[in-house]
Amino acid sequence: MSSARRLLIVNADDFGFTRDVNAGILEAHERGILTSATLMATGAAFEDAVQRARSHPSLDVGCHLVLVGAPGLPESLPELVAAVAARRLPLRDILRAQVEKILGAGLQPTHVDTHKHTHLLPWIFRAVAQVAGEFGIRWVRRPLPLPGVDSLAGRILSRYGLRMTDHFAGFRLTGRLGVPQLVHLIRRLPTGLTELMCHPGRCGEELRRAPTRLKESREQELAALTAPEVREALASSGVRLVSFRDVEVPEA
Repeated sequence: MSSARRLLIVNADDFGFTRDVNAGILEAHERGILTSATLMATGAAFEDAVQRARSHPSLDVGCHLVLVGAPGLPESLPELVAAVAARRLPLRDILRAQVEKILGAGLQPTHVDTHKHTHLLPWIFRAVAQVAGEFGIRWVRRPLPLPGVDSLAGRILSRYGLRMTDHFAGFRLTGRLGVPQLVHLIRRLPTGLTELMCHPGRCGEELRRAPTRLKESREQELAALTAPEVREALASSGVRLVSFRDVEVPEA
């Protein structure tokens, strides 16, 4: 991968959350710039997402690992931290089971990230990396750019022969990613490989009943990902869309 190029992976989180979210993700892939999605093994619409992924092999699929907000798991991040600190939560077993469910559905995930970005916590990042390494999944989402986090993450990933992108974007735009924000991001994209996290979807009855703050904003993100102005920004800026499976990973 040449550092002089500007490569962009556009990844939708929450694949499998509801059927209307799944529909919006596929629409963003077919009509827009979305290149990959991470699948929730715990999602209510998991089977629907699997069927859609099988019928759309151009969509690169990863694992959206869930440690909060699902049956049998802590309800919040503070509860997760307390459970891990007290050693009440078998992290690796939970993560392995989710990866195995996705593999058992006949999909071959290329990357992993976590619901609510819980892998920002170092001990969770370590567990995620270990499980990804066990299953030969070579890409783990880059944590947020906080002091010491990048270097620690790099050391952990190196231990397991894994990689992360050069840059990560979209965390601060969650719930407010529109056309102007996306065009601005593309035009200012740094050299190297960037992952953009997004949450597109159709806001139907299932999503309206679901326990999430991201409802109408998913329609806004879908509109942005399929907007002609965004395609024009990619072309005029020389940014190339790729997926995780497009990017060669050197052997460890």
